[in-house]
Amino acid sequence: MKIDIDLGAQRLRLLDGTRAVREYPVSTAANGPGEILGSGCTPRGRHRIRAKIGADLPAGAVLRGRRWTREIWSPELGTRYPDRDWILSRILWLSGVEPGRNRLGCVDTFRRYIYLHGTPDVEALGRPASHGCVRLRNEDVIELFDLVRAGTDVELHE
Repeated sequence: MKIDIDLGAQRLRLLDGTRAVREYPVSTAANGPGEILGSGCTPRGRHRIRAKIGADLPAGAVLRGRRWTREIWSPELGTRYPDRDWILSRILWLSGVEPGRNRLGCVDTFRRYIYLHGTPDVEALGRPASHGCVRLRNEDVIELFDLVRAGTDVELHE
């Protein structure tokens, strides 16, 4: 299995060899593609899933600092905290594998905390709107989480 993320099309495909097993709309960075720490951009290139976080949490579970807050997202919670960058349901934490491009130094994807994660903002899926991560519907990230393992290759490209 391999994950292919097309930043231009705002689509994620889960591939088994060359065959697409699943396809999901995503939302990547509003600032566009880029690798620099603090840029708010989505990194490009070859990555791997370094960690899977949130197994067995309920859909809509709110994660902060990669830990469940014991909250479940709701429109009321969203109204109460309008400035939160909601990370929901599951986290697939990416690590770059290309030194100088997306690994080590000021371009290190893992140290930038770049994830595939759930979002309540499903209206934004299909267009860039995140702070650098790859956002998916909660049900999509839960399904993807269950289909991949730590170490799965992830390619992000324009």
